[in-house]
Amino acid sequence: MDFNLTEEHLMIRDAARDFAQTELLPGVIERDNAQTFPESLVRKMGELGFLGIMVDPKYGGSGMDAISYVLIMEELSKVDASASVMVSVNNSLVCYGLEAYGSEAQKEKYLSKLATGECIGAFCLSEPEAGSDATSQKTTAIDKGDHYVLNGTKNWITNGGRAEVYLVIAQTDKHKGSHGINAFIVEKGMPGFDIGPKEDKLGIRGSDTHTLQFNDVKVPKENRIGDDGFGFRFAMKTLSGGRIGIAAQALGIAAGAYELALKYSKERKAFGTEICNHQAIAFKLADMHTEIEAARMLVMKAAWDKDQGNNYDMSSAMAKLYASKVAMEHTVEAVQIHGGNGFVKEYHVERLMRDAKITQIYEGTTEIQKIVISRGIIKD
Repeated sequence: MDFNLTEEHLMIRDAARDFAQTELLPGVIERDNAQTFPESLVRKMGELGFLGIMVDPKYGGSGMDAISYVLIMEELSKVDASASVMVSVNNSLVCYGLEAYGSEAQKEKYLSKLATGECIGAFCLSEPEAGSDATSQKTTAIDKGDHYVLNGTKNWITNGGRAEVYLVIAQTDKHKGSHGINAFIVEKGMPGFDIGPKEDKLGIRGSDTHTLQFNDVKVPKENRIGDDGFGFRFAMKTLSGGRIGIAAQALGIAAGAYELALKYSKERKAFGTEICNHQAIAFKLADMHTEIEAARMLVMKAAWDKDQGNNYDMSSAMAKLYASKVAMEHTVEAVQIHGGNGFVKEYHVERLMRDAKITQIYEGTTEIQKIVISRGIIKD
């Protein structure tokens, strides 16, 4: 067992940290208030290779491993979870899904643009009545011979307004249940494809989240991913990797809040000394440090499993379950350590606390992770 990062991994982590501190940190509060994320920063992330981290260089990607991916995600998330979720979706759900399961023609047409940041992608699974119950797809894709006709609604879609490429999960034959579901590549601008208003969210407010409407959208047959009926398996396989990204995001949010709380505790004085010298605060810091490090080990183990070609369904679920729990609990503690200052935007921790909650919900709720883990335990 080797718990040391390689020189390459350290360089990647430091590059992500530098970008987060010099490019993302300035203006992060304003972006949260305005619910915006500038195109200039998207382009810079693309130039740095952050939007195609694990994609093969022949498709324009960086060709890095999953360990590199979680290192980048953690550093970005310490500062701006709205930026990191864009990176996570584009990498884990869209680029990975296309590279692992798309045809060569699909990869050549879409993957290189997605990996370089020339365009970004969105993953469209959730619906008003199909969140955790992903088999209950009401969006339909009727086979018309050389094309499908797509009808339905998708909710809470990250990158929903700014994406150019959308991977859409839809039901082709409801009598086949999960085996009647397909995945399709839909392009922005296809007739009948409409983007609803931006969601007004508790956290990750700079992230672009929309409802999408499909009204008789004609999707060419060659835009189906995999064999007929592969869509549900495609979604589940893709989400397993996506959970590693969100686990790393949760880790970063927790670590960012901890670092701010530690720094503040060494500066703020009460009762004649820095508050870190009071046992009530020192013990909070000890708990935070310990549990964040435990979450980091789970996240790294899930990434390692992926890199080794092991089954990572359980390890990614455990990483997301625990890291999101730690993020929620310890961002609250970071606010508490800051006292009244923690309740105002200037000190950043209130935003990190708001951002933390979504990590327990998207790409599989906490409850769904427990289902995945318990089934894995019983199966073994």
